[in-house]
Amino acid sequence: MKKVKYRHSTSRLLLLSVAFFISFSVLGIAQEEASQDAAAEGQEQTDESSGESSGDSAATSDLGDPANGKSLFNSLCAACHKPYSASIGPALHGVTEKRDMDWLYSWIKNSQELIASGDNEAVAIYEEYNQTAMPAFPQLSNTDIDDILAYVEQPKPEPQATQTGGESAGGESSGGGVSVNVILGILLFVLVMLLAVLFLVNKTLRNFATASGVVIPEKPKRKPIWKSFVENQFLVLVSAVFGLLVIGWFAYGFFMQIGIDQGYQPIQPIHYSHRIHAGDNEIDCKYCHSSARTSKHSGIPSLNVCMNCHKTISEVAPETATEDYSKEFYDGEIAKLYDAVGWNPAEQDYTGEEKPVKWVRIHNLPDFAYFNHSQHVTVGGIQCQKCHGPIQEMEVVYQDAPLTMGWCINCHRETNVRMEGNEYYEKIHEELSKKYGVEELTVAQMGGLECAKCHY
Repeated sequence: MKKVKYRHSTSRLLLLSVAFFISFSVLGIAQEEASQDAAAEGQEQTDESSGESSGDSAATSDLGDPANGKSLFNSLCAACHKPYSASIGPALHGVTEKRDMDWLYSWIKNSQELIASGDNEAVAIYEEYNQTAMPAFPQLSNTDIDDILAYVEQPKPEPQATQTGGESAGGESSGGGVSVNVILGILLFVLVMLLAVLFLVNKTLRNFATASGVVIPEKPKRKPIWKSFVENQFLVLVSAVFGLLVIGWFAYGFFMQIGIDQGYQPIQPIHYSHRIHAGDNEIDCKYCHSSARTSKHSGIPSLNVCMNCHKTISEVAPETATEDYSKEFYDGEIAKLYDAVGWNPAEQDYTGEEKPVKWVRIHNLPDFAYFNHSQHVTVGGIQCQKCHGPIQEMEVVYQDAPLTMGWCINCHRETNVRMEGNEYYEKIHEELSKKYGVEELTVAQMGGLECAKCHY
């Protein structure tokens, strides 16, 4: 009998599997050592930078307490000064190297007195900044001034790159003992070996059956399921009816969404974060949208309203930045505002070159629908969040409510009219309360569902 030669023997498969496993393990160990070296280098750089920063902080600690100085600076000085850039007044970082401490005490406590005395440095600063008078702070002691100077003399913090998830994951795996790559390699090797064994066993059994004259029965072919389905008329009828109902339902929902812009979130030409303004800084919505108190429309704030604050705020605080929006991004948007109004932050003056800002409207009712902001905001006492959603949490504003007719009608049916200090509805509220036998009236009970209230 002729001997059969198997090219893919079991020993050869096992040998290839072992070689694959060894190469995969070596690769995983090499990656682990590389990640440990990178972590060690990063630690050395961190130690060096911390050593440098500790030296700088030691220099500023000789002046006073930076923490107390920060509090005093924010309450007394931040309106006109910044530590590292010029504003209404000069940048204060490095001022202790330019001026004598006794001169700084006199200047901060009463700058006008020092100017009147004819001091050359005081007069020069007064003339350089357009004769803008600096307020006197006689209540500050020398110790308080030392604390403020210690704060402004701190080195400018460098922006730190956010550590990615992959790097942190790698760092954790490198310090945990066994590398994740090695574990995955072992599992992969075991899986490949199981597949190889199953293949060899199946092939061996089939060869043994063939050699023994055993006929392996073939499975009978079944009728295709689609053919069985077509031959069953009842199933075809039920499926057709169900399909038509589903198509009708989705068609109805599609056509009912025409003209509804819920979730609409356009990108504005200048990024304006309601999260920072209305949320973190708690600025009242009606400070910017002042016409909502007295007009049908809430109005688009003019850029002069923005400049009420941003004349002195040319950059955001580092803690304001998020993973999606960096400090540099916010500072760049403020620069866009300056370019639009023609403001020169270096000279603290307008250039006269203005550019229009093409804001994109988000909330837009049809022309045949009448809505009066003053009726709701001033008379009704409705909060802006009732219709606009959690505006104080929105980084990019979107339309929260559907603003459909049904949505407005449901609100009128469920909302009671506020009568506390509201003389506008006092007489009609008293009469209708007796008519309906209730103490509180909804907007619908006071005629809020009449067609002419919203359509004209």
